[in-house]
Amino acid sequence: MDYKAFISETRDKSRNLAKAMPDTMKGFGGLSMAVKSGGALGVREKEFVALGIAVAVRCEPCIAFHVEALMKAGASREEMVDVLSMCIQMGGGPAVMYAGKALECWDQLAAA
Repeated sequence: MDYKAFISETRDKSRNLAKAMPDTMKGFGGLSMAVKSGGALGVREKEFVALGIAVAVRCEPCIAFHVEALMKAGASREEMVDVLSMCIQMGGGPAVMYAGKALECWDQLAAA
């Protein structure tokens, strides 16, 4: 999969949703901003949690967005691999499959 293109296409779909349901998407955007600002955890730690949940619920668009956000937040590949290890421990075989997708996404985005 080409994750850069996938992220771009997913963003386009979100923009279409924002046009169709502006109040809902504005509310979701506000929630996203609110949970990332302040609090005991930094953005990087919060993005690690989000990636773990994305792997657990098998949401490939979420995986791509949170891997990208982790890279922007200064996370390392090794830190992400530790998080993916916990995902596998908690989620078993299905988590193995989606952890592989997260690692592939990281490697593609890092090479770009």
